[in-house]
Amino acid sequence: MTERNSNADQLITTIISGIEDVKGKEIILLDLREIENTVCDYFIVCEGTSNTQVNAIVNSIQKQVSKTIKDKPWHIEGTDNAEWVLMDYVNVVVHVFQKHIREYYDIESLWGDAKTTEIETSL
Repeated sequence: MTERNSNADQLITTIISGIEDVKGKEIILLDLREIENTVCDYFIVCEGTSNTQVNAIVNSIQKQVSKTIKDKPWHIEGTDNAEWVLMDYVNVVVHVFQKHIREYYDIESLWGDAKTTEIETSL
Protein backbone atom coordinates (compact mmCIF):
# COMPACT_ATOMS: atom_id res chain seq x y z
CA MET A 1 0.00 0.00 0.00
CA THR A 2 1.37 3.39 -0.90
CA GLU A 3 1.77 6.12 1.68
CA ARG A 4 -0.97 8.15 0.01
CA ASN A 5 -3.47 5.30 0.37
CA SER A 6 -2.35 4.72 3.94
CA ASN A 7 -2.87 8.41 4.74
CA ALA A 8 -6.30 8.36 3.08
CA ASP A 9 -7.25 5.22 5.03
CA GLN A 10 -6.20 6.83 8.30
CA LEU A 11 -8.12 10.01 7.46
CA ILE A 12 -11.25 8.02 6.53
CA THR A 13 -11.07 5.95 9.71
CA THR A 14 -10.63 9.08 11.82
CA ILE A 15 -13.52 10.91 10.11
CA ILE A 16 -15.84 7.93 10.58
CA SER A 17 -14.84 7.74 14.24
CA GLY A 18 -15.71 11.43 14.62
CA ILE A 19 -19.13 10.83 13.07
CA GLU A 20 -19.81 7.81 15.29
CA ASP A 21 -18.78 9.67 18.46
CA VAL A 22 -21.82 11.94 18.15
CA LYS A 23 -24.19 9.30 16.78
CA GLY A 24 -24.15 10.33 13.11
CA LYS A 25 -26.35 8.02 11.02
CA GLU A 26 -26.36 6.25 7.66
CA ILE A 27 -22.63 6.54 7.00
CA ILE A 28 -21.60 5.72 3.43
CA LEU A 29 -18.12 5.72 1.87
CA LEU A 30 -17.99 6.34 -1.88
CA ASP A 31 -14.73 5.36 -3.59
CA LEU A 32 -14.37 7.64 -6.61
CA ARG A 33 -10.86 6.59 -7.66
CA GLU A 34 -12.04 4.52 -10.65
CA ILE A 35 -14.18 7.36 -12.04
CA GLU A 36 -12.55 9.81 -14.42
CA ASN A 37 -12.32 13.54 -13.71
CA THR A 38 -13.40 13.46 -10.08
CA VAL A 39 -12.45 16.25 -7.69
CA CYS A 40 -11.33 13.87 -4.93
CA ASP A 41 -10.75 10.17 -4.20
CA TYR A 42 -13.51 9.59 -1.63
CA PHE A 43 -16.81 10.98 -0.41
CA ILE A 44 -18.04 10.21 3.08
CA VAL A 45 -21.77 10.86 3.43
CA CYS A 46 -23.72 10.82 6.69
CA GLU A 47 -26.68 12.47 8.33
CA GLY A 48 -27.73 14.11 11.55
CA THR A 49 -31.23 14.57 12.90
CA SER A 50 -31.07 18.37 13.34
CA ASN A 51 -28.87 21.36 12.59
CA THR A 52 -27.50 21.06 16.12
CA GLN A 53 -26.43 17.46 15.49
CA VAL A 54 -25.05 18.27 12.03
CA ASN A 55 -22.84 20.93 13.60
CA ALA A 56 -21.87 18.51 16.38
CA ILE A 57 -20.79 15.96 13.75
CA VAL A 58 -18.71 18.59 11.93
CA ASN A 59 -17.06 19.71 15.18
CA SER A 60 -16.37 16.12 16.22
CA ILE A 61 -14.75 15.32 12.86
CA GLN A 62 -12.57 18.44 13.08
CA LYS A 63 -11.44 17.62 16.63
CA GLN A 64 -10.71 13.95 15.86
CA VAL A 65 -8.74 14.73 12.68
CA SER A 66 -6.83 17.57 14.33
CA LYS A 67 -5.95 15.45 17.36
CA THR A 68 -5.15 12.19 15.56
CA ILE A 69 -3.64 13.26 12.24
CA LYS A 70 -2.76 16.92 12.91
CA ASP A 71 -4.70 17.96 9.81
CA LYS A 72 -7.51 20.41 9.18
CA PRO A 73 -10.01 20.79 6.37
CA TRP A 74 -8.99 22.88 3.38
CA HIS A 75 -12.51 24.31 3.22
CA ILE A 76 -15.85 24.00 5.04
CA GLU A 77 -19.18 25.39 3.89
CA GLY A 78 -22.79 25.17 4.98
CA THR A 79 -22.39 25.61 8.74
CA ASP A 80 -24.69 28.67 8.81
CA ASN A 81 -27.90 26.70 8.29
CA ALA A 82 -26.39 23.22 8.93
CA GLU A 83 -28.68 21.38 6.54
CA TRP A 84 -25.78 20.26 4.34
CA VAL A 85 -22.22 20.85 5.49
CA LEU A 86 -19.35 20.05 3.15
CA MET A 87 -15.89 19.46 4.63
CA ASP A 88 -13.07 19.33 2.08
CA TYR A 89 -9.95 17.44 3.15
CA VAL A 90 -8.69 17.53 -0.49
CA ASN A 91 -8.65 13.76 -1.23
CA VAL A 92 -11.61 13.07 1.06
CA VAL A 93 -14.76 15.21 1.01
CA VAL A 94 -17.30 14.79 3.81
CA HIS A 95 -21.00 15.58 3.31
CA VAL A 96 -23.02 15.91 6.53
CA PHE A 97 -26.74 16.17 5.75
CA GLN A 98 -30.03 16.45 7.50
CA LYS A 99 -32.20 13.56 6.29
CA HIS A 100 -34.63 15.57 4.12
CA ILE A 101 -31.80 17.41 2.34
CA ARG A 102 -29.90 14.15 1.77
CA GLU A 103 -33.00 12.57 0.24
CA TYR A 104 -33.60 15.62 -1.97
CA TYR A 105 -30.08 15.75 -3.46
CA ASP A 106 -29.54 11.96 -3.42
CA ILE A 107 -25.79 12.31 -3.83
CA GLU A 108 -25.27 8.54 -3.72
CA SER A 109 -27.30 8.13 -6.93
CA LEU A 110 -25.45 10.99 -8.63
CA TRP A 111 -22.23 9.05 -8.06
CA GLY A 112 -23.82 5.67 -8.83
CA ASP A 113 -20.66 4.39 -10.57
CA ALA A 114 -18.65 4.72 -7.35
CA LYS A 115 -17.84 1.72 -5.20
CA THR A 116 -20.12 2.15 -2.17
CA THR A 117 -19.42 0.87 1.32
CA GLU A 118 -22.04 1.17 4.05
CA ILE A 119 -20.44 1.68 7.46
CA GLU A 120 -22.10 -0.32 10.21
CA THR A 121 -22.61 1.76 13.34
CA SER A 122 -23.25 0.44 16.80
CA LEU A 123 -26.17 2.37 18.27
